[in-house]
This record gives sequence, C-alpha cells and structure tokens, in this order.
Amino acid sequence: MNRVGKKDETLIEMGLANDGEESNGPLFENLSNTDSELPCNSESLSTTETTLLISDLQGKAGRRYNLFLKQRLRIDKRHQSKDSVFFRDGVRRIDFVLAYVDDPKIEGEKKVERRREFENNLEKAGLELETEDKKESDNGKTYFVKIHAPWEVLITYAEVLSIKMPIKENDIPCTTENPFDWISWPFRLPEIVMHPEPDYFTAPFSKERQELYLIEDENTFFSPSVRNRIVFYILTRCPYGTEEGKKKFGIKRLLNNGTYTAAYPLHDCQYWKRANDPKCENERYTLYREWARFPRFFKEQPLDLIRKYYGERIGIYFAWLGFYTEMLFFAAIVGLICFLYGAFTMNENMSSQEICDSEIGGKIIMCPLCDQKCDYWRLNSTCESSEYSHLFDNVATLFFAIFMGIWVTLFLEFWKRRQARLEYEWDLVDFEEEQQQLQLRPEYEAKCTQKRKNPVTQELELVKRKSIHDYGKLSLLYFGILFWIFLIIASMIAVIVYRLAVYAAFASIMENAQTLQPIQGILTPQLATSVTASCLNFVIIMILNFLYERIAIWITDMEIPRTHLEYENRLTMKMFLFQFVNYYSSCFYVAFFKGKFVGYPGHYTYMFDRWRNEECDPAGCLIELTTQLTIIMAGKQIWGNIQEAIVPWIRNWWGRRKASSSPENLYSRWEQDHDLQNFGALGLFYEYLEMVIQFGFITLFVASFPLAPLLALMNNILEIRVDSWKLTTQFRRPVAAKAHSIGVWQEILNGMAILSVVTNAFIVAFTSDMIPRLVYYYAYSMDPSSPMSGYINDSLSIFQTSDFPDKNRPDINPENFSTCRYRDYRYPPDHERKYAHTMQFWHILAAKMAFIIIMEHVVFIVKFFVAWMIPDVPAEVKAKIKREKYLTQKILHEYELNKLKQKLCENRTTASMEKEVIATEGRVELSEVM
Repeated sequence: MNRVGKKDETLIEMGLANDGEESNGPLFENLSNTDSELPCNSESLSTTETTLLISDLQGKAGRRYNLFLKQRLRIDKRHQSKDSVFFRDGVRRIDFVLAYVDDPKIEGEKKVERRREFENNLEKAGLELETEDKKESDNGKTYFVKIHAPWEVLITYAEVLSIKMPIKENDIPCTTENPFDWISWPFRLPEIVMHPEPDYFTAPFSKERQELYLIEDENTFFSPSVRNRIVFYILTRCPYGTEEGKKKFGIKRLLNNGTYTAAYPLHDCQYWKRANDPKCENERYTLYREWARFPRFFKEQPLDLIRKYYGERIGIYFAWLGFYTEMLFFAAIVGLICFLYGAFTMNENMSSQEICDSEIGGKIIMCPLCDQKCDYWRLNSTCESSEYSHLFDNVATLFFAIFMGIWVTLFLEFWKRRQARLEYEWDLVDFEEEQQQLQLRPEYEAKCTQKRKNPVTQELELVKRKSIHDYGKLSLLYFGILFWIFLIIASMIAVIVYRLAVYAAFASIMENAQTLQPIQGILTPQLATSVTASCLNFVIIMILNFLYERIAIWITDMEIPRTHLEYENRLTMKMFLFQFVNYYSSCFYVAFFKGKFVGYPGHYTYMFDRWRNEECDPAGCLIELTTQLTIIMAGKQIWGNIQEAIVPWIRNWWGRRKASSSPENLYSRWEQDHDLQNFGALGLFYEYLEMVIQFGFITLFVASFPLAPLLALMNNILEIRVDSWKLTTQFRRPVAAKAHSIGVWQEILNGMAILSVVTNAFIVAFTSDMIPRLVYYYAYSMDPSSPMSGYINDSLSIFQTSDFPDKNRPDINPENFSTCRYRDYRYPPDHERKYAHTMQFWHILAAKMAFIIIMEHVVFIVKFFVAWMIPDVPAEVKAKIKREKYLTQKILHEYELNKLKQKLCENRTTASMEKEVIATEGRVELSEVM
C-alpha cells in the first residue's frame, strides 16, 4: 500500500475531478448512456503511472492487483462522502433523495419518460439535482437522485408557505423558577439538549425584507426540517406529463405507479456515532443518546429538539403522549390503592365467606348451567372465583369510577393548557389555516374543472363539481362502510354463539374430569369460556384490523377530500368508528348484556331458538369483564410493541445482510437511509389511534379493572422509548410538517370522556353487585350485628326440579334433588305468584336507576365546574403572546419607517413619501398604545 500511495492519491483526485464535471451536466444526459464507464473504472486508470505499475505484474497476479486497485479507488472515493449529506462538491446540502430501479424488462419506456419529464420540471422550478449511477449503489441496481434547494428557491417558497423566521432574539424575561425544581433534577436533561437554539421573535418570511431577518449564513438559516418541507411541497406539485387527457403531477403518484421506489429526506448522521463532517448537526445522535434508549425512560423528553429535527407535528404527538403518561401516574396510584383495599378486605367479605362455608354454600344446590348434559352443582364450588371477584367489586369501585370521571376532565383541561404553552413556545399562535394542512390536495386539484369566487377572499379558487355518478359512487362507499361495521357485529355474534356452544361442553367436562379437581375451584366453566372466547375475539380483532385499514384508506381516497386536513379527519373518523366497534363490542356485551336476559329455570331465553343465553357467575359478571378487558388490552399492547419494534428491526436486519459483506466506506448516507423502513404519511395516525383506543379501555370500563391505568402507565413508559427508538433508528426521516394541536383526536377524547361517565355508572349499577348489596344492607337485613349475613341466600331464588320441561331437565339426578337455586329475585314455587319477580327486584332496579342518574349528574357537574375553573390558556401565556405581538409589530413598523426614511433621504422632493413616513410613524405610535 505504501508503494503506490502517492500515485493513487493523484488518480483519486483525477477521478473526483472527472466525476464532478459529469455531475454538473443535465440529468438525463447521464441516464441516456447508463452503460458508460464511471471515472473510477479502467479508462480512468489508463494513465502513464498506472500503466507502468500494471506492466510490472504478469498473468493472474496482474489481474488481481488491477481489481484490488480499482476497489481501493472506489473505497477511497467513497470514504470522503460516506456520511456526507452534501453533494459531491461538499457545499450544497442534500435536502431530498429520490430512488428508482431502471429495469426495462419490467417498466418499459413509460417510466423513463415520466422521470425525465418530472426531473426536468424540478430543475425548471429551481431545484438542483445530482444522480448517483446504479453502479455506485450497493446492490448495483438502484439510482439515487439527490435534490438541493438553492437559496432563491428556499426564500420564494418560505414566503409562499408563510414560514416564520427569526427577526430578533426574545428578550421577554423567563418565569420565576419554582423553588422546588431541585426535586425534578434527576429527571432533567442537559440544557443544550432541552433547548438547542435560542428563542426568537419571528415573522412570516418576506423576500423584499430579507435584511430584517437574522441571516448570518444562508446555508444554515433554514433548518434541514424546513428545507425538506419546502422541497416536499414542490415535489407534490411538480407535473410529469399528460396521460389519457389528464394532467399528471406529484411524487405520490410516481411512487404509487412504481416510477420511483422511494422519496425521503436524509438523517443528518448515524444514530450510534457522530458524523465525520463537522458541518453535520448530529441531532440524530443526540436524540438517540438522550431520548431513544430505554435506560433514559425516567428522563424528560427533549421536545424542542424533537420539534427541530422532525417538525411540530411529531413534536406535538410526543408532547401529548408524555403528558398523558404523566397523568396516568396519578390514576395508576389511586387504582393500585383501590386494588390493595380489595385485597386487604378479601377475608372480610361476608358474601364470599358464605359461599365458601360448607354449611351454607356447601348445602345450596344450584340449577344446571346447561340443558340436559349438565348436573346440579354446589355453590361452594365457586369459592375461589367469588373471593377474587371481591378484588374488583367492592366499595372502592364506586370511588374509583367517580375519581376517573374527574381525572379525565383534569387530563383534557390541563392538556389544553400545556398545548397553549407549546403553541407559544413553538411559534404556532397564529397557526389558523396552515398551508401544510389546509392547502388543496394535488389529487383534488387534478379533478377540479371549474373556478368560483371565494366569498371571503374574493379570489378565484378551484372547485370540483359533483355529478350524479359521483353521488352514486359515494353512496356505494358509505354502504361499504356499513357493510364492514355489520361484519364486525356479525363476528361479535359469532363469538357469542361460540361462548354459548362451548359453555355446555366446558361445564360437562369440568364436572366429570378428575384431572381438573385441583384447579376446579378457580377454572370454572364460566371463566374457561370467557378466557377462550376473549382470545378468539382478539384474533378476530387483529384480522379485521388488517383488512379494514386498507379498505378505509381506499374509501377515503375515492372520496377525493379537498384538503389534507379534511383527508385526515375523514380517515380518522372511519378508522376510529371501526376500531371502537371492533375492540369494545365484546366488552359491552359482557358488561351490559351477558346474564341480563337469561330467563329462569324452565323458561330460559335462547339465541336463534337453539343456544341458551349465558348466566353470570354467582359472584357476578364483573370478574368476567375484568378477564375480557385484561386479555384484549394486554394482548393489544404486546402485539402493538411487536409490530412497532421487532418487525421493523427484522426487516432492516434482513435488508442490511446484503451490505454486511461490502466495505463500510461504500455504504453512503442515502443508501443507509434507503434501507430503512418508510414511516409513511399515516405513521403518526396509527400511533394516535393506538393510544386513543387504550384511553378508551382505561376510561370506559375502568370501574371493572382498577389496575388498567397501571398497565397503561407501564405500557406508555415503554411506548415512548419504543416510538422514539424506531423513529430514530429504524425508519427514514419523516418529512417535517406543522401542527398546532392533536387535531380531531381532541374531539374524540372529549366524546369518550363523556361516554365513560355513562358506561362506568352502568357498570357499577348493573354489572357489579354493589347496589343489590346496599339495598339488602339498608332494607332487608335481619341481623343488626352482621348486616350482610344471609345476603347470598336472599339473592338466590328457589326452583322446583319437577317443573323442568324435558329439554331442560338434566339426564342424571343421582341424589334426587327436589329443588335448586338460581340467581334472581323471584317468588318460590309454593307462592301464588309462582316465579314472578318479587318486590325486592323492583326496589333494586329503582335503586340502580337512581344511582345512575345521581352519579352521572354529580360527575358531570364536577366535570363542567372543573372545566370552567381551569382556563384553556394560562394567564402568563396570554400576556407573553400579547407582549410578543406588540414587540414584533413594533420591530416591523420601525423597519418600514427606517426604510422609508432612507428613500426620503434619496429623494427629498417626493411629498407622497413624506406622507407615507408620517403614516408609518402613526402606526408605530398606535401599536405602542395598543
């Protein structure tokens, strides 16, 4: 190596010089001759020095050395730009990358023509392109088109998009520090990580007033996230030709039809080490070190750095997720206390004591749980399940249901305040109708055939006239949505039928199987049916999710929404409606329908006149609802983490295998990012959807499972680090986008918060045994020293076995029981109103309805009072917003005044100029007064 070092350096410089000359030419001049040799190939090496070197070697050894020299030249050439995010000149930054595979056997000439036209139009728009030939790629098949936005393009589109840029460093004094801030010191990150850049007064960019802005360096004035956002805006609107009489444009269409295989901005460096280029920001490395590793789970999130690197939209999501997790901590603590209360008072529960007592529960003979094949059974066989049900069905259940109704209000109101602070800190106060969200979608513009005058702006705007064909198509689409909703309901009914069909089998097997004796008290037929049905329901949920996601996107695309925000809102409502029915339908069935329409022995209710409806356990249906909720909630969280973390990691590992044998020097920055997974336009949508569904579990049914907030807390601590890890290490860098709130998800959360009060009131009233126990305690108890003694006997009615019809009577009655008990409030067989509801039944029903009304009104009154007491925007933030607006207006007016004075000095004879100066001074004075 030392022998040829000097000569090789000369050759490398020659190769790079030639390479730079070729890259400056038109793009498709290179594409028209894809078989030409690159500068590092044999023609580039045919200099006098190289010829002398090779002529000294003979035969096979010479050929090997020739190959070695060419490979080394490629390595050395690539070594200078391996981690570079710049063009070959090392000056122009790569703002976006397009990738495609040129395979004439598959694509033909149409895609080549599309790319040629598209890239020519990009150059006409002012963008600069540089192509990496497929021979330089690791797989030898992929072309990479690197895109750079020069200064003129950036300032033009910064004005078009009304991007706010700094005009002066913020001199508003910070809020007085809290003296107890030292408590949170272990959870803090370094200040340079939390606040990577100073705070500025900003104003929408204007080309005519460039000297007003703090432009120290044109290359760094616009951050990489702003640059890739501008370039993506151009890419989505750049035309590439006319096909079938219609104008075609946009990178999205080109990606869908396979013209390009990928389009993405670059990460600034590798996540595990800093970039070699000192001009690289290394923000990805900082995010990985301080945010994306699980050992940092107890640290706060660097939201400003997240916003700077990924944009406000992703920053808002992580801010909301972090705040939601913080609030879950308080709900988890209270839920854990309620659970511990149930555990400590388990032995004091009179109901379970009576069930387990051999003299009480052991002598109560219960009616068969299914027709013919099931035997009579003793009540004390459910001893263990009745004890465990007390963990969740006790007095603390009522307290926790009321607490969660207030907690969800506090969470939503405090989030509004937190969101208002972020709007101020992230310059989103005036974010009303941001073009990035509300501008017309290219797909809509392509369908527009007419223009009309906007009544507000009085400007012509594109509109799409709907025809009869369009209305017919929309009708079919909505019928399609209803069809999928009915499909979910049908799948839920199928699971219910499964429960009814296998219940008899489980009851028969468990009563006769000797091997199940050790666990027979815990694994009851009801529990076995509930567990297997919950697992089956979870599998069906996952399958339907997979199918409906694609259907919902297809339907929304067919509707052709006008704006990006409208598109996201429509898709969100479709997906949430589906997920709501899909995930919660089985929980609603167990909570509000199971055991409520059973009938009584000899007069049971049947589904489809075939399957007998399920009964609740003598200890109540709450334990089954808890089982259902735990399986679906925990299964969804485990499956979600597998999908989000393990699957992308496996895909990336599989994709990197082909590069593992190549020298690291050849693996360029754009190739490394190309091999990562695509986050996608809907990547954040699925993250919100996952968390909102979890929010439903811990609010709608939390009265049945106080530990649900604790499970959600542990999952979210992991979720934050999993999301940050996969976004930083496993996915390409998403295109930056602005957002001032969580959007339509806020309204969905508000709706679920209101619904949760109703569902928890009904769960406490109808699913738990609290109201019947309270009625017995205050109205029917006969023993003042032990008011709850005798409750079990009181809650069970008597049935005479001779009244069984043939289809209900058990095949075997070895002990010749003449009566059996069942869970209801009905008159005994010797009463004149045989098997009719007793007065106690109506007292309990009235108490349940009264409890629902009282609880709902109390919680709603407290909720609305709390919401009224807590302002959405903190007073200090309001003051800062007004102060910043005043100072910004003053700066702008003073700038205009100085500019006019300069013009006046140049031309003192212009009277109109003097009047304009006077008017400007008046605006400055008026601004100060305001």
